[in-house]
Amino acid sequence: MAVALFLLFSCVFGLSAGTELSFVTCGSVIKLLNVRHNVRLHSHDVRYGSGSGQQSVTGVSAVEDSNSYWSVRGTSDALCHRGTPVKCGQTIRLTHVNTGRNLHSHYFASPLSSNQEVSAFGEEGEGDHLDEWTVQCGGSIWKREEAVRFRHRATDALLSVTGEQYGRPIHGQTEVHAMSSPSQHSLWKAMEGIFMKPSESPAGSRDYSHPHTEF
Repeated sequence: MAVALFLLFSCVFGLSAGTELSFVTCGSVIKLLNVRHNVRLHSHDVRYGSGSGQQSVTGVSAVEDSNSYWSVRGTSDALCHRGTPVKCGQTIRLTHVNTGRNLHSHYFASPLSSNQEVSAFGEEGEGDHLDEWTVQCGGSIWKREEAVRFRHRATDALLSVTGEQYGRPIHGQTEVHAMSSPSQHSLWKAMEGIFMKPSESPAGSRDYSHPHTEF
């Protein structure tokens, strides 16, 4: 429902489709693909039966699932103005659009691999400092075609997938966890979504109020 409302908002304000925006911006709503395992970062209102008991985060192979949309946001200490490019080394929050909970990690063990658990936490986009992730990329800004890593700020672990699959009630979905060492398992790429587009105002100053969409 939240995704549908966001898309309706986008249509009402006359957004155009295209590919000219080559970087990820604050306020964008995107899907993230783990490039090694070809699964998209996903969540849903299903809680872990062990560990923290918080809302589970998984990987899914389906492209069209609306539960795989995440909003790119700043932290409580550092705002991320809509339409500004996300810088390499910048700390952000990723908020699950359909449930309003933030991508989160902590020292609980993940259910299948016993790596560091990754969950979704908070209410209406507000959680705590364990929701903060630093974007690791090769240049100055997060480019859409680039595979990047997300390092959990509090524990220094990297958002990862190593291929373990769940049984019921989320049969076939892949465990997402965090690991201390970088590898091919921790590379992610921005895929489908709504990308907020910076634009020039008539006076020449920056105006970040106009979004850009691509599906």
